[in-house]
Amino acid sequence: MLKFKKIWVFTLVATFLSLSLEMVAWAKKPFEGVTIKAALIGGGNYEKLYEELIPKWEKLTGAKVIIVAKMSHFELDKKFKLDFAAGAADYDIMTNHTSFAPQYDKFGVLLDLKPYFNKKELSDFLPSVLKICYIDGRLIQIPRHIDISNIYYRADLFNDPAKKKVFREKYGYDLAPPKTWDQAYDIAEFLNNPPAVYGTQFTGKEEAFSGRFYEMLLSNGGRLLDSHWRPVFNSPIGVKTLNYLKRLYQNGLVPPGVVNYVWDDVAKNFAQGKIAFHLDWGGWYPWYDDPKSSKVAKTFGYSLMPKGDAGIRVHWSGAHSFSVLKSSKHKEAAVSLIKFLTSEAAGKFEAELGFGAVRKSVWDYVLKTTKDARKLNFYKIYKYALENDEIVTPPLIPEWPSISNILYPQLQAAILGEKPVKKALDDAARKVEELMAKSGYYR
Repeated sequence: MLKFKKIWVFTLVATFLSLSLEMVAWAKKPFEGVTIKAALIGGGNYEKLYEELIPKWEKLTGAKVIIVAKMSHFELDKKFKLDFAAGAADYDIMTNHTSFAPQYDKFGVLLDLKPYFNKKELSDFLPSVLKICYIDGRLIQIPRHIDISNIYYRADLFNDPAKKKVFREKYGYDLAPPKTWDQAYDIAEFLNNPPAVYGTQFTGKEEAFSGRFYEMLLSNGGRLLDSHWRPVFNSPIGVKTLNYLKRLYQNGLVPPGVVNYVWDDVAKNFAQGKIAFHLDWGGWYPWYDDPKSSKVAKTFGYSLMPKGDAGIRVHWSGAHSFSVLKSSKHKEAAVSLIKFLTSEAAGKFEAELGFGAVRKSVWDYVLKTTKDARKLNFYKIYKYALENDEIVTPPLIPEWPSISNILYPQLQAAILGEKPVKKALDDAARKVEELMAKSGYYR
């Protein structure tokens, strides 16, 4: 009997130890002790996703995330190219963008993510967005959100009865968010009251300027490059498009500093009530909606962007995304992190901030659950534009950033009056053609 008890006690202890070891193994987090380094876009509302979700991922996985760089994408672009050229990229994941990705891919640094995602994991992404995340059949980035621009306007100015009456008498149609670029000029002219309020504004520097010119050019029926990759933006349509921007500047309908403006600058101006209307990305909506950061929080509205001479609205667009570097020593953990940052939950979080959703489930969610009338209108307009307007990316070739860097200084020279418009465009076209020839496009 004593021997039986000893055997029973031994068995019980052994079973307990076995279960305990199994529980310890089960409780062990999958990436305990792993450190993931990240180079990420900062500013605006971009950082809120990291603040909200990275600590949760760290808690779930046991890994630690160190953000080694957090800056605007233009600054990151310079850093990435220098790092990749020198073989000095010491991070595992990076912010990417469908417009910039082809030039980074030239360095051979981006991991093909296709083996790490199954069909079910990818099925919820909008096909049109997922399509532009591939290069040569390789999935080199996972979309975070998509950006398009529409009109933000000061509804208090547009709805002022006295202004509406005078505008109708002068222009022959009702004062409302502009439906065409011609109307946009009229309205900017009418509401212009500098320095307190300028009629409108635009981003006049770097790719921000190239992109604005690009979408207006296409909406007027023009093209940037022809089917043989030769520049054709110096066409009569290109001249008319740039002359339009020059008139806005030379006639004082935009702030004199526009040639130094990128996204943060135009956003600050509008939030301070200094601009009657302008084009801006959806991601700025919550910032404009916050009384702590915006003087127009109670008075702004949102509307579709104007149509051009071709009778179409064209949105220069692209998807913000995340990529994993081939050099990462912790690829599984890095992929796990970007899955978490692009999950349905992440998409819902960022949609609440005003970013354009890239998942079907997220669009269903925001349209069903949003109660605020203005915000619901914002979502409906955004989705309408994605489904019905022309959504274009820049040419998805490695040379696009170089094309932009050739183009925007010539656009600036034209609006400043330093060069005739046609000569500025011709000079840019000649340099772009030289670039494309050197890159082997005309062989």
